[in-house]
Amino acid sequence: MTDPLLFALAVLALLATPGPTNTLLATAGASVGLRRALPLLPAETAGYLLAILLIGTVLGPVVAGAPAFALVLRLIVGAYLLQVAWKLWRGADRPATGGAITPARVFVTTLLNPKAIVFALGIVPLQSEEAPLYLAAFAMLCASVALGWISVGALLGRAAQAKGRGALVPRLGAAIVSAFAVLLVSAPLLR
Repeated sequence: MTDPLLFALAVLALLATPGPTNTLLATAGASVGLRRALPLLPAETAGYLLAILLIGTVLGPVVAGAPAFALVLRLIVGAYLLQVAWKLWRGADRPATGGAITPARVFVTTLLNPKAIVFALGIVPLQSEEAPLYLAAFAMLCASVALGWISVGALLGRAAQAKGRGALVPRLGAAIVSAFAVLLVSAPLLR
């Protein structure tokens, strides 16, 4: 996708779609607030950039030639997301500490995010001469959308805290991440 406007719209649309990384960002915003969740921005951006480069240059061709490898990757990602959900659930009673949402966890979750496949194989023109510019634009758009998810989470967190329901947002985040894990693993079985 080499048209800059279409590229930006496609990136924004996909990044704005709820997913495991966005759930973690919103939950972090709810748990620790906007300012303390800001270190998650470079973690998400780095995770996506690395995933796009790995998938676009190495994993894409391997997965295309070995469908069993794709299934194994789905199982690994699903298991990881369930582990993240469990830690979110257990950390819900300790929102002031940020629970289980660290830059490292956001980085790995983003690295394993299925959206990266779409970015690498359908949106980011890695074969173009301007690939570095598209990757830089992607990074800026990614950080902007992540800031939006953290901000929404911070607003939800304040509202939940005001009603004495502070643990609700992290537990809701855990349930959503679990749902993504189950959907990711079970989708091939439903065909």
